[in-house]
Amino acid sequence: MVTRRVDLRSDTVTKPTETMRAAMAAAEVDDDVLGNDPTAFRLESEMAKIMEKEAALFVPSGTMGNLISVLVHCDIRGSEVILGHNSHIHIYENGGISTIGGVHPRTVKNNADGTMDIDSIEASIRDPKGELVYPTTRLICLENTHGNTGGRVLSVEYTDRVGEVAKKYGLKLHIDGARIFNAAVALGVPVSRLVQAADSVSVCLSKGLGAPVGTIIVGSQSFINKARRLRKTLGGGMRQVGVLCAAALVAIQENVAKLESDHKKTKFLAGGRTRGGC
Repeated sequence: MVTRRVDLRSDTVTKPTETMRAAMAAAEVDDDVLGNDPTAFRLESEMAKIMEKEAALFVPSGTMGNLISVLVHCDIRGSEVILGHNSHIHIYENGGISTIGGVHPRTVKNNADGTMDIDSIEASIRDPKGELVYPTTRLICLENTHGNTGGRVLSVEYTDRVGEVAKKYGLKLHIDGARIFNAAVALGVPVSRLVQAADSVSVCLSKGLGAPVGTIIVGSQSFINKARRLRKTLGGGMRQVGVLCAAALVAIQENVAKLESDHKKTKFLAGGRTRGGC
């Protein structure tokens, strides 16, 4: 019997499919820093359409995508972002929002389901009357799915409620949506509906979707214009990036539909069951 080894360390260790490799080899490219790479344009346009946002931008990684998003929304040093104490941005991204952007993190406890209590979020928003002594609250960040609580999914209803709080106080809402397509499939809703309340979303292409590299950030045209400039500042401006975007296009076109099967297999394995003794 032939035994095939399956690497289950993480969905980050997936390899590009033969279809992806072929698309990369045949990709039409140009200089994306000059705004002329046609494959990058196709990917960004397609993702903006899927997410029902005005525009999108390809960046090398999820960490850079989140950093750029926070810095665009918190463009004055000393601004404050409200985010989960157990969130990826707070724990795993080298404190970049503080060290690079001068943004102060105000953490709220993540519950076992990945949420933060709405009342706690609202209570953490600084009183504008204390502007001489407090940081200025400008942004709320959510993470969906929430990695450190086992990949828990945040519902449409919860996301909408946080969005309402943000609007009530004139704040922006960013979603770290590294695995947002997994969340949408698990909930059985269009991904655009799941992020409707968000001003910006980062979507990883190299995790559940299986592309080799990259993240897309989406938002308004004004947001993306500022994000593009910051991407260059942070060293993320790449030239013939269409080679990478071609694989990402295949991932969107072919692998989103496979996520439901992935979920079923994961639940099967989590139950400790096996087939045929393998």
